[in-house]
Amino acid sequence: MPLRRKIRDIMVPITDFATTRPDKSLKEAVLDLRKIYCEVETGECTEAGHRTCFVVDEAGTLVGIIDFQSILKTLIPEIAGSLGDRLSAMGMSVAFAEEGAADLDETHAGLVQRAITHAEKPVGDMMLKVRGKGLQAEDRLIDGLKTMTRLKVTVMPVYDGTTLVGALRDSDLFLAVANILNE
Repeated sequence: MPLRRKIRDIMVPITDFATTRPDKSLKEAVLDLRKIYCEVETGECTEAGHRTCFVVDEAGTLVGIIDFQSILKTLIPEIAGSLGDRLSAMGMSVAFAEEGAADLDETHAGLVQRAITHAEKPVGDMMLKVRGKGLQAEDRLIDGLKTMTRLKVTVMPVYDGTTLVGALRDSDLFLAVANILNE
């Protein structure tokens, strides 16, 4: 029965993921994640690549993660937060926006420069901090599924004792469940 298997059986080894340190720039982390996400041989990016980069301290302890959404919200802050925050990120005031500014090309023209500027931020300033204990490699898949569903997360770190050994993704769990229908 697929769901009686252990998390270790389907997890992705940590060595297959991009890792970075909290003091590295977001730009460095993004470029590392892009290498993992894109196929090295062909240079093509596919949706099968990993969308998460693990942030580890000098001792190798997991302290956070960054993913596509957190990266985009940092590089292009106008897509996140309140209306005032988004307008401020574009160099506009609420009063200016309320006047019905029809042409925002000037604001959008600064997008590239804003992304380049925000890319210099340290990963530690924008990472999603890891809370909780993650999953154990010897836990059953059904336990991983329950935990991830309860926490509403798409990826969770997997440990062997206290050592980070991999990650369990919602896509891995989906395939395990889909295999039940294929048997």
